[in-house]
Amino acid sequence: MPGARTDGGRRALGVAAAAVVVTGAVFVGCGVLPADAPPAPPPVAAQTAPTAEGTAAAAERISSTAAPVLGPSEPRRLDIPKIGVHVTLGRLGLNPDGTVQIPPVDHPEEAGWYAHGATPGERGAAVILGHVDGGGRKGVFYDLGRMRTGDTVEVGRADGSVARFVVESVEMVPKNRFPTRRVYGPLDHAGLRLVTCGGTFDRRRGHYTDNVILYARLMTR
Repeated sequence: MPGARTDGGRRALGVAAAAVVVTGAVFVGCGVLPADAPPAPPPVAAQTAPTAEGTAAAAERISSTAAPVLGPSEPRRLDIPKIGVHVTLGRLGLNPDGTVQIPPVDHPEEAGWYAHGATPGERGAAVILGHVDGGGRKGVFYDLGRMRTGDTVEVGRADGSVARFVVESVEMVPKNRFPTRRVYGPLDHAGLRLVTCGGTFDRRRGHYTDNVILYARLMTR
C-alpha cells in the first residue's frame, strides 16, 4: 500500500494500519490452534448492555468523557478483567519498510503499544496489538471477541496513573476492508483500540481472514 504523510511529516499512521492487513500471516502466528475459531463479537447492532440499567450506565460513562484527557505517558500494563488479560506492554514502532512492528509470534501472550500513536489517555488514538494465537497456544487477545459495549479496560502508565476506558464497540472486519483511518486516524477525545486477528483460518494463505478491533473511550474518574 502506498505511503502517506502526517501533518507533521511523519509516515501516516495508515501505513502502520495497513501492516495489520498486509502482514496478517505474520500477525496471527505460525501455529494455529487445532480447535474452533476464536470467539467472535456479535454484529455491532446487537451490542447492547444486557439490561436497561446497564445500557444507561454505559451511555452515561461514554457521554461524560468528551472533554477530559490525560497528559502523555507511555503505557506499562494492560488489564482486561473480563477476559483475564493482565500483561506488561512492549513498545512497537515501524519496520524499515514502513509496516508496523508486532509482538514476537513465539510469545503470543505478549502485547505491544504502537509508539507512533497517542499514549493511552492522551487525546488521540492509542493502539495496542496482540496475537490471537501462536505456536499452537492461545494468544493474549484470543478472547477479545467476548468483550461487549460497556465493559472496561485499564492501562497502567509510566507516571503511575491508570487510564480507564469503557468499550464502545467490538467489531470483526475482513482484512481487505481494514478501517485504517478509524483505527489510526485523529480523534477529538482519548480513544483506545485493541487489534488482533479473527474469523476463520485460511490454511491455504496461512492467516486468519478477519481482524477483531475493540474501540474504547477514556472514562472520567
